[in-house]
Amino acid sequence: MMGLMASEETRTMTPPTVRSSAAHETREPGGSAPRAWTMRLLVLGIVLSALNLRPAITSLGALLEEVRDGLGMSGSVAGLLTSVPPLCFAVFGVMAPRLARRFGAGAVVCAGMAAIATGLAIRPYAGGTAGFLAASALALMGIAVSNVLMPVIVKHWFPDRVGSMTGLYSMALALGTALAAAVTVPLTDTLGGSWQSGLALWAGLAVAAVLPWLPFVRRRAAAPGAGDRGGDRPAPAGDGAGETPGPAGTEPTRGETSAPASTAPASTEPARGETSAPASTEPAREEAPRLRITRSRTAWALAVFFGLQATAAYVTMGWMAQIFRDAGVPAGTAGLLLAVTMVMGVPLAFVIPRLATRLPHQGPIVLALGVCGLAGYAGLYLAPAAGAWAWALLLGVANCAFPLALTMVGMRARTGPGVAQLSAFAQSTGYLISIPGPLLVGVLYQHSGGWGLPIALMSALMIPQMAVGVLAGRDRTVEDEAGR
Repeated sequence: MMGLMASEETRTMTPPTVRSSAAHETREPGGSAPRAWTMRLLVLGIVLSALNLRPAITSLGALLEEVRDGLGMSGSVAGLLTSVPPLCFAVFGVMAPRLARRFGAGAVVCAGMAAIATGLAIRPYAGGTAGFLAASALALMGIAVSNVLMPVIVKHWFPDRVGSMTGLYSMALALGTALAAAVTVPLTDTLGGSWQSGLALWAGLAVAAVLPWLPFVRRRAAAPGAGDRGGDRPAPAGDGAGETPGPAGTEPTRGETSAPASTAPASTEPARGETSAPASTEPAREEAPRLRITRSRTAWALAVFFGLQATAAYVTMGWMAQIFRDAGVPAGTAGLLLAVTMVMGVPLAFVIPRLATRLPHQGPIVLALGVCGLAGYAGLYLAPAAGAWAWALLLGVANCAFPLALTMVGMRARTGPGVAQLSAFAQSTGYLISIPGPLLVGVLYQHSGGWGLPIALMSALMIPQMAVGVLAGRDRTVEDEAGR
């Protein structure tokens, strides 16, 4: 999600001898040397958590017509239902840094996965629209806190692998999104055609995601937002301690420095022009003051960009299958088309963060994604059934604004606490901005009797998304702007 933008000086590789000693000075809580199984378990937890961050939404999108019929929902109420995810993300996401400071990020994510499992298991059987919405909100609360903490956990535990780990996390998120869209309808048919069973089965995946986080519940190894504790962070994973090889062993990627200023232990060699500090056996504790994040123009631009791309994403996840079904596409095929849109994020979610960390300005990527979105909406308006697969692909590319936004969160802040604040602000504010979008689409659909006006609305929103994305992609940090 994120790569630290570094100057030419700080991108200079630390000599091997210093890297090695620095790596060995980093310890797990209690002073023991970092263990490989801990890092593998953490990677597994990140991947399984990412797989669970969207099935609650896309499985519902695939069965929205059946759920509406079963619960007696109008188009406006269904629009409200598709607005619940950004509402929950805005309300509960802002609580994540505070919860992480108190209980530890691992414990909060573990609780989040448990909330997802519980909500998904009970919502089909809660009885009535109100119960369905309440159980959905419980699951989305777990998704919200995990959404915010994933970028922070990646930066804290993998400071020199930010681009690569962000790509892995984003790929898993896209895969879970596409998987739920593709197989929910076939699995529902296999289970007897009951939409309740088709939605409830995804609780099992969330239960599996709880398990890797259990060892982290009692350790407060990653309490982002309170200041990263060097002694709590294990050595970076990889063959060479401190090195960040790119593809096929190339040099470190831009922004994935071997010793970032915000995470380097006190004994590492300082950047040129700085005075060497005395050697210390204890890693440096990062003491970063809380930022006045609302004073940063970049933070606002990133929040608005996040909100507009979230609007497009949740309209796509909630309504695109219905658009195709109304155009005469069978329900199973419509689910597959939604899955194609979502699965485009699997390869691109790995490529885009790595590409973004190599560029001084992410504006060109923003514009390319926006053009794909405009082309996809035009196709949905002119020939939704005839070119369905092409429009699904184009909108899938456009939806990759999400991993780009997460990447820019890490690139627009220098420190771990800065990333925690920016992540919470951008996501909470962004999700607040996105709340009216899916609801308005449902209202326009119900009152116009077609998809012309909703598609025109989404096309119009793509223009400001491109504009603020270019502003958010400029090479600057919120620490500089908020401190002015």
